[in-house]
Amino acid sequence: MRDAGDILRDAGFGTARVEPLPADASFRRYARLHGGPRPALLMDAPPPEDVRPFLAIARHIAGLGLSAPGIIAADEARGFLVIEDFGEATHASLLDAGADPLPLYLEAAEAMAALHAAPPPDDLPAWDGAAMARATAATFLDWWWPAAMGAPADDATRAELDAALCSMLAPFAEAGCFVHRDFFPANLMRLTERSGPRRTGLLDFQDAARGSPAYDLVSLVEDARRDVAPDIRAAAIARYLDARSDLDREAFAAAMAACAAQRHLRVAALWVRLARRDGKPRYLVHGPRCWRLLDQALLHPATRPLRDFLDARVPAALRRNPMPVTEPA
Repeated sequence: MRDAGDILRDAGFGTARVEPLPADASFRRYARLHGGPRPALLMDAPPPEDVRPFLAIARHIAGLGLSAPGIIAADEARGFLVIEDFGEATHASLLDAGADPLPLYLEAAEAMAALHAAPPPDDLPAWDGAAMARATAATFLDWWWPAAMGAPADDATRAELDAALCSMLAPFAEAGCFVHRDFFPANLMRLTERSGPRRTGLLDFQDAARGSPAYDLVSLVEDARRDVAPDIRAAAIARYLDARSDLDREAFAAAMAACAAQRHLRVAALWVRLARRDGKPRYLVHGPRCWRLLDQALLHPATRPLRDFLDARVPAALRRNPMPVTEPA
């Protein structure tokens, strides 16, 4: 991590011991601060990262009465934050340790419903069909395609994928809801001293946007990094919909299928980008799960435009990692 002495001294953590935490797929790094005036983390977000969206969205979430880390100190120019430390009990770590998944997924669905029910900030970027298509091309066509096909995608392929995704997503992606975009167990905290929707701490929300609420629910119950049992999936969806009586359930199921198809294709190819560009091949272990979830999503009639594109351009035998996993996850 970079030297953060100035912000630590100014915030009262000048003598704190800095314990770097394991890195994930992003460029951000975190460290736990021991011996300071209160439990805290240091976020180091060098360019091209930008801490300003994190600050704005943390304040929005807190203003809704939900749980986002409090901001203790900020150096926006250098990309450092000192934030409240929610501890180590992420939903992911609890699940890995054998916790009963049902309460965790129900709590997550309850917090998500409260987050989605409130009007989003006016200045969030759009997560609409065009933005989702661009994000998919940036992984699937720019990284997976040349690795799997042995050559870059041509202009016709790019135009066909863009048209397929925009057509599939057009009925669903203009909802204008707050979308976290990475609402899954590694970014959720169990806060036992809090109750109701506040019991779930929300993390890693700086890429939030305006779009369909179905996208976040897909992120939770069709997790790219872990299997979710069918009964847990059904229970979480039911808890969410029970809290959102304003939603048409049939239309929402179609939106989930469309968002799932886009997300799983994008993320299956994201693992390839992490392996080839960033030297992180361990994430390829999640590729088979993403391709399997994509196959399931493509069974829904709402996903037909993308299914037709893949059937024409990507034989079923190629729908997999284009290189082997070389490290454990």
